Amino acid sequence: MVGTPPETTDETLVDRARRGHAGAYDEIVHRYTEMAFRTAYLVTGSAADAEEAVQDAFVKAHRALGRFRAGAPFRPWLLRIVGNEARNRRRAAGRRAALELRAARLEPGRGVADPEAAVEAAADRRALLAALDALPEEQRLVVTCRHLLQLSVEETAAALAVPEGTVKSRLARALDRLREVLERTDG
Repeated sequence: MVGTPPETTDETLVDRARRGHAGAYDEIVHRYTEMAFRTAYLVTGSAADAEEAVQDAFVKAHRALGRFRAGAPFRPWLLRIVGNEARNRRRAAGRRAALELRAARLEPGRGVADPEAAVEAAADRRALLAALDALPEEQRLVVTCRHLLQLSVEETAAALAVPEGTVKSRLARALDRLREVLERTDG
């Protein structure tokens, strides 16, 4: 039957890359570059630093493939390496700038026929982003990973190098705080 071949699993690609098939690791890089960049950008707040962190992370991951535990999920393992590289870059540069959430920003009025609704939606987005920016960095990063990047709890924990329970507790506190701030804004 003619059609698209089934997608190769991460486990198969990792196994092939371990055996020296360069094309297999190229496929891994292609598959995860965008997510790795978004994760690194969340941590560094800088596109240039995120790109460098991702490049370094892919090199380190390739070198560490022999130590990767067979059968373990690959994505959280890779995102942990990316997160560590991004944190190293942020610390080295001494940056503590507020995280820009350009992925969450939509153009005002896009897809909205009613100009009044567009203005209201833009105001709501600005209020949400302001409330998000006011959160402590660790809470802001957890909310961004879970709700804007749509990472699982496990992937968020790996990307931020914290236990899953910490992700859950920070997320609960952050969402409570956001609710409080937004209710005051509306009220």
